[in-house]
Amino acid sequence: MNSKKIFFSIITPVLNQPQIKKTFMSLKRQNFKNFEHIVVDGGSEKKTISILKKNKKYISKLIIDKDDGIYDAINKGIKISKGEVIGILNADDYYYKDTLSIAHRYFKNNKIDYLFGSVVKERLMHGFWPNKIWYKFNIYPAHSCGFFVKKKLHKKIGLYDTKFKYSSDRDFIFKMIKRKFVGMNTKKYEIFGKFNPYGVSSKLGFFKGFKEEIKVRLNNQNILFVILLSFITLLYGLLILLLKKK
Repeated sequence: MNSKKIFFSIITPVLNQPQIKKTFMSLKRQNFKNFEHIVVDGGSEKKTISILKKNKKYISKLIIDKDDGIYDAINKGIKISKGEVIGILNADDYYYKDTLSIAHRYFKNNKIDYLFGSVVKERLMHGFWPNKIWYKFNIYPAHSCGFFVKKKLHKKIGLYDTKFKYSSDRDFIFKMIKRKFVGMNTKKYEIFGKFNPYGVSSKLGFFKGFKEEIKVRLNNQNILFVILLSFITLLYGLLILLLKKK
């Protein structure tokens, strides 16, 4: 077996998020050290910039440039990354100390293109199965802090589509499924990190989020299938709402 360690690129998009200090500390505590940390700032105010400067020893590469949203920032990081495997770690999320060593073990011992790990959101979230996201709305894919992907997939699929402001990660995952790339999940209690449940996507609300997901599905699925699935999902949601009122 090849004993050479896989090099990871961890990309953190940031915009006025002083809580990024926790993100830095979580990477400092990693047992696995063969990684670079790329921070892409979209034009933060002084408080966040000051924190970035104070923690520059934890930053391998820093881009400060106005961007067209979080996925544009991530794309900038991917373009300059050197790692074989890429992980996205938002500025309000953090890894547990064994995260990168666990991820490295899975990629080293298995012929996989991507990996999903358990994350703590409002509860422990584990297990990503492609058939679930294909047939059900609002399946959480644990993109930040719970997802690692080989950089070669971005070369084959492309970068994140910036026309989707809140769900481009979901669009990328649909493309992975369609192209039949191979992935797996960690064991349930191999937890990768803590995911902030109050990020940008959480402020969408049901209907705006539903509309965004329909756009993503239309970009990847048959229009008649999307219409039927949307109707069933709305009908089911309405039924649950009526039952709760009784």
